Order: sequence, then structure tokens, then C-alpha cells
Amino acid sequence: MRPTVLGAACLRGASAAVLCTPRFLGQAVRLQHGRCLPARQQRAVLGAEARGRQGLSELLNLRKPAPSNSRPVLQPGKVSPRLEVPAHIPRPSYVDKNETPWVKEYQIHDAAGIEKMRAAGKLAAEVLNHAGTLVRPGVTTDEIDKAVHKMIIEAGAYPSPLTYGNFPKSVCTSVNECVCHGIPDSRPLQDGDIINIDVTVYLSGYHGDTSRTFFCGEVSPEAKWLVEANKQALEAAIKECGPGVRFQRIGKVCSTIAKEAGLKICQDFVGHGVGWAFHSMPMVHHTPNNEPDIMRIGQTFTIEPIFVNGNPRCKPPWKDKWTVVCADGSLAAQCEHTILITKDGHEVLTVA
Repeated sequence: MRPTVLGAACLRGASAAVLCTPRFLGQAVRLQHGRCLPARQQRAVLGAEARGRQGLSELLNLRKPAPSNSRPVLQPGKVSPRLEVPAHIPRPSYVDKNETPWVKEYQIHDAAGIEKMRAAGKLAAEVLNHAGTLVRPGVTTDEIDKAVHKMIIEAGAYPSPLTYGNFPKSVCTSVNECVCHGIPDSRPLQDGDIINIDVTVYLSGYHGDTSRTFFCGEVSPEAKWLVEANKQALEAAIKECGPGVRFQRIGKVCSTIAKEAGLKICQDFVGHGVGWAFHSMPMVHHTPNNEPDIMRIGQTFTIEPIFVNGNPRCKPPWKDKWTVVCADGSLAAQCEHTILITKDGHEVLTVA
């Protein structure tokens, strides 16, 4: 079964390949054919792993907060009409075709393509930063969508989610127990909510994809714990990236941090290649696996773990065919960056 994908995450089908695993201190550092790295490089990699875990160690020195069940169950609101994009702005090929294309090749770029990816990533990051400033009690996710849409089209770009598989909005807004692909609507944000905002822009023929979970007002200790652990996992996974590194290392890093924090990872959604195509191989899984795929110079992809503070099982999508929530109402948090593999390691493209 081919994965269904949008924005920050793609839904793993029954036959989908699994990807993920880093090595920690005391374990051999190997490349794709079982060949050990030279001792100096081993020390460098292991040192990076240790530094990447410092933030987690500080987090784990705290006591994990007890869960709270006082939140109301998330309900769908009213979805406003689709926003228009000026005719002069170039569109991805899937627009208005009810398609969710998945490209089976890796996206590896030449110098010109890399510069366009940098521009798309930077714009996506700027839009996400702006969207985050709008998060406060009383603001609707529909208002956030309108602001995101306006900023993207004013930059001459197209909001990638809009009409992808008939998705009706320009950004994904996933509140509280919503795992991903939440559709902006009339529901006002409430004090204590957490919200993931997932921005993807299509600029000069290339997509930049990023997301982050924001706090609305005063949030619970359990929400802070969840979001911080999720952030630490993404940062540690990024530190693993470099030419010749197996994608499986990402899953080991993320799953180890989740386990130590007493949290779970939603395995139904994964990262993906991104570039001239919105979604492509490889699938970047955030749980342990034995896939042999390696990272290559010039390649771009997303890392986007979803952590939950309860059962990671999801309900079937809502009637809108996109919104996915935790079956037991647990909080979910996600963060995402687009990564470029360079000859010296990696570059995070979605920063501003």
C-alpha cells in the first residue's frame, strides 16, 4: 500500500519500508558495509552524540509530571472557504487534481537546486516564526491559516498543502491530541492548549517544510515535558546526519530519548524526501529498524518525530479525511526540519 502523505508527515502503509537507528557510547560506529570508521572519526561521532544528549539529561533530572485529564475532547469547527492564490504564482503539479504524489526516487540536488532549497527553507522558517507569534487564547486556527497564506503568497510562493489531496487550507494546525494534519477551522485556541503548526512553501519550484509545537498561554507541566523531549529528539537526530550515515540511526536516537522520557512515538507517520517533489523516498522513520539506506551528499529530507504522552495508537481520520487524533486523547507534539546532507555533515535549511 502506497503511503498517504502531507506536509510534515507521511502515513506508513502495510508494506512501507522502515528506517531508523543511531549508535550510542560504547558501540561500534559503522558505515553501510559494516566497515568501522577510523578511531578519530569514531571519537568525533560519539562526542557529537554525547553533546546532543546534554539537553535531554537536564530534562530527565526533572521528575516527569503526572498526566492531567481535564482537557475537553477536541472537536471539529467550521472550515471557511478556500483562499485564492494569485494566478502569476507557480503551482505544484498536483494542485486541483486531488492527487497525493509520492516520488520513489531520492532528491539529490546540484548547486543551483541547493540554493533554491535554501531559499524555500528560509521562507518556510520565517512563516512558521510569524505563525507562532499569533498563538494565544481566543485566536482561531483559521486566523492563523489566513496569516500564513497571506505571508506566503506575498513572497511569491505557493502554500504547498493547499489542494494537496483536496486539503482545503494553506497550513496544518494540530491542537492537543491531534497527531498531525489538523485542518484550520473556527475553534478558538484555549489557555493551556499546545498546537503544532506545519508550514510548507513551494518557491521557485522547490518545497521547504518545517513545523514546531507552540504553547498557548499557561500550559501544564506534562505538556512542557512532552514538547521539550520532542525538541531534544529532533536536535539529537539532526546531529547524526552526514554522508554515508544510515537513516536507521535517526530512529534509534528518537526512540531512546522517548523511552528515557517515559513517552511514546507515533509510528504511523514518518519523515520523507523533499525538494522539487513535496514527498519522496526515503521514508525517515523515528523508531528502530534495520533499513540499509544511507544519506548522500546533496540529498534533502525531513526529520519530524511525533511524541505522545500516552498510547500512540491513532483513531481513523476524521470525516475530513485528514485530521488524525490519539485514540486515548493523549497529548501529541511534533517538530520538524528540512535537512541537507553536505560533504562535511549536514545543514538545517529551515532556519531564519
